[in-house]
Amino acid sequence: MLLVGRSNLSLRCPLSQVRLFSNSSILQISRKNEPQIRTPSKKAQAAKLRRKEEIAKKLYDRLPKLSLATAISVLRAVEVANPAATYELFVKTKIGSGTAVPRGRVNLPREPKPKAEDKILVFADGRQAEEAKRAGAHIVGGPELIEGVLSNRHRATTILCTPSLIRVITPKLGRFLGPLGLMPSVRRGTVTEDIVGYIERLRGTSEWRADSKGSIRAPIATMVFPPNDVVTNFRQFILSIKRATGHVKDPDAPASERKLQNGRHTTPITTVMLSSSKGPGIRIADWKD
Repeated sequence: MLLVGRSNLSLRCPLSQVRLFSNSSILQISRKNEPQIRTPSKKAQAAKLRRKEEIAKKLYDRLPKLSLATAISVLRAVEVANPAATYELFVKTKIGSGTAVPRGRVNLPREPKPKAEDKILVFADGRQAEEAKRAGAHIVGGPELIEGVLSNRHRATTILCTPSLIRVITPKLGRFLGPLGLMPSVRRGTVTEDIVGYIERLRGTSEWRADSKGSIRAPIATMVFPPNDVVTNFRQFILSIKRATGHVKDPDAPASERKLQNGRHTTPITTVMLSSSKGPGIRIADWKD
């Protein structure tokens, strides 16, 4: 009751005697003293990332390495109740700025699953166009195919081009096919005079490609394969990666491609692991053999 009385008395006071509350200097000072969130600089962020990579590398280096034969035995034991499980190959390459993402083709002696058929589109004219059709190319033509490619009317898994037409298609298709990894290029050998030879080399092969961080993942066998078949597939896939990263020269490549291989930068291979559907990742000690 006393508080109510005092409240009533204060209401009867003249307006000039009523204290009005406003933003004071005390409140402003307290706001200045509030802790502010600092955004780390790019240099600090890069240093933090390097520390994380060093820690991850130390942890990785502690993992034991096994021979390929031993790793296969361990994974077969883990997947004894799951014969449909697959062996998964993981390869980590070190790519820097301006380094092309590794990619290539491999012909496994025994495929772990049915291969999807390649659909080949060839930009060629004249005699080379006729030869490409006879060799098995699905779509063959000149600049008139450009609009069909841009509208997705012509879809292909592999696109080849003759040197005489590459300058014609690049201005319109470079930005469209480049991000898809389908743009013909001299480096990859898809700009070539020997269209027939390239198509013949495609038969029976599958394409693989690393991701933006340089990691390659691919199934190479199933648990029902005999260990010798798993070893053969592993060696064949690793050989394909070595060729694509510049560690081994491809003797079957055309002369123009071999010249590029001689001047190509070697991409380091830092990690090779074998795992299974439910099994652990095992570092392979003898992958260089």
